[in-house]
Amino acid sequence: MANRRVLVKRRKAVRNIRKITRTMQLIATARFQATFNRALATKPYSEKLGELVSDLSSAAGETQHPLMETPTADKTALVVITSNRGLCGGYNANVLRQAVQHIDSQKDAGKDVDVHMIGKKGVNYFKFLGRPITRGIRDLNDDPQFSEIEPIANELMDQFVNGEISAVHVAYMAFESTSRQSPTVLQILPLAADLGDDAAAEAGGAGTAKEYEFSPEPELLLDRLLPASVRMRLFQCFIEAIVSEHVARMVAMKAATDAANDMIKSLTRQYNRARQTHITMELLDIIGGVNALEG
Repeated sequence: MANRRVLVKRRKAVRNIRKITRTMQLIATARFQATFNRALATKPYSEKLGELVSDLSSAAGETQHPLMETPTADKTALVVITSNRGLCGGYNANVLRQAVQHIDSQKDAGKDVDVHMIGKKGVNYFKFLGRPITRGIRDLNDDPQFSEIEPIANELMDQFVNGEISAVHVAYMAFESTSRQSPTVLQILPLAADLGDDAAAEAGGAGTAKEYEFSPEPELLLDRLLPASVRMRLFQCFIEAIVSEHVARMVAMKAATDAANDMIKSLTRQYNRARQTHITMELLDIIGGVNALEG
């Protein structure tokens, strides 16, 4: 039978841990709500921008743009979005697994991969594996601003247009709902002509032809809209990754709190049994002493 003092100390320690996990769960819930509202606010703009680019590309006919052509470079770029902090379940592990699989598939195809790692967890994991990282960003906070993501997108577009890389992919945790997040590798360069068809199909507008009168010329419009679309798609990936991270941490901390409650109940039962056993043993000693005196 376990010592009662040991059980009391263990139960007290678990209660303190439960306070911490419960607090972290509440913080993650509050942060999730804020980032979720932000993601909802930016997604319609991103989808409509993609639809507009798709319509203009189709209406412009033979007009081409460097961001829509595929260079012949034997190197690609991969942006991996992970978290700076842990305690979020399998969030980082799932994203990094997808990233490693993508890198290996690119190498099997004879292409090198420039890895742009976002987040301390991803940087430390790749260092542990001994895999090279082109750039590691550790100082991005939980509320990334568009001004922080824009230079990354501009640098990748410059490398793509100059023919240094042939494609740009993003490995991140795509947010679908509060109950479903999927690790995804998304291609953002080269841009496809049907960039906004998926969103249009969801809205019921797929296949609707649109006629435009261009002013200025289509080339000038695409020069402005296509880079803006790439920047917005990359920014949307960061926003969805942050939302998914908060959901994962919220779920993980709730599971930890529930596990602490179960452990407290189990320790309380063990303590009660030990206490009852101790009382019973004392009563038996008293009865035995009385019987000895009477005898």
